[in-house]
Amino acid sequence: MSRAKIKDRLMTGIFYAIGWIMLAFLLYLMLTIIFDGLKGFQWDFLGAAGNGIFNQFFNTIYLVFLSLLVSVPIGIGAGVYLAEYAKEGKFLTIFEISIESLSSLSSIVIGLFGYLAFIMWTGMSWNILAGALTISILSIPLITTETNNAIRSLPVEYKEGSLSLGATKSETIRKVLISAAMPQILTGVIMAAGRGFGEAAALLYTSGQSTYINWQNFWKVISPSSPLNPFRSGETLSLHIWAMRTEGALNPSATQIANFTSAVLVVLTLLFTLVTRRISDRMRKRNNGGN
Repeated sequence: MSRAKIKDRLMTGIFYAIGWIMLAFLLYLMLTIIFDGLKGFQWDFLGAAGNGIFNQFFNTIYLVFLSLLVSVPIGIGAGVYLAEYAKEGKFLTIFEISIESLSSLSSIVIGLFGYLAFIMWTGMSWNILAGALTISILSIPLITTETNNAIRSLPVEYKEGSLSLGATKSETIRKVLISAAMPQILTGVIMAAGRGFGEAAALLYTSGQSTYINWQNFWKVISPSSPLNPFRSGETLSLHIWAMRTEGALNPSATQIANFTSAVLVVLTLLFTLVTRRISDRMRKRNNGGN
């Protein structure tokens, strides 16, 4: 056997080993969190009062949903601009550096900016909308980068074929390029949502640590206690974990609540990722003609 083949097999084995080690570590971490959460489970944890975390569960999904409503259109639009409209030059360089810098900023810094911009300058108290806008600032660079890379990686024939058939540039972008790049764009959306699910530091200054919801006022959006009111304070699952590990020390079930909340958060993020990946795979198969 030649030396080149030996090196090739050796490096292949090393990379396989690294992959399996990382997978085993992630599975161990996930199963440990879920097991610890279920170990001290009590039925009242599922409620919306007392030790229940149902309100925090809803707040988390609602906040991430609002943040994606803002970050997905802006992120995709910025990515399309970089891939199709921006010309080489100083402005493009500054734009790209700004995106990279924004994506590397600490969440606590973004949280302080969100507190200044969406709480102090508006004169409002802590609210879910402010938290969602703050999370959007963290999410936009991820979606922008993935969109830019996805469109640039498409075969040039996609664009040329569409234009040769008489489609305008905007039609080509909307109906061909974005559609073909959507599976990879969804990767950025998954990353953005995952960060929103697990974020705590940025929300500490914006969405607040209290929750009062009257589920009978569900459709009365203007009611201060309506679940759908974006201007009410809303503690998320990640903030609830932090609170139970610090301020909740006087609660005899604080540790069990924090562990169960962690398990719920892990399962929620995993389910969102699996569902989104499933949608992405179907889009990719459709773009490949069902193969």
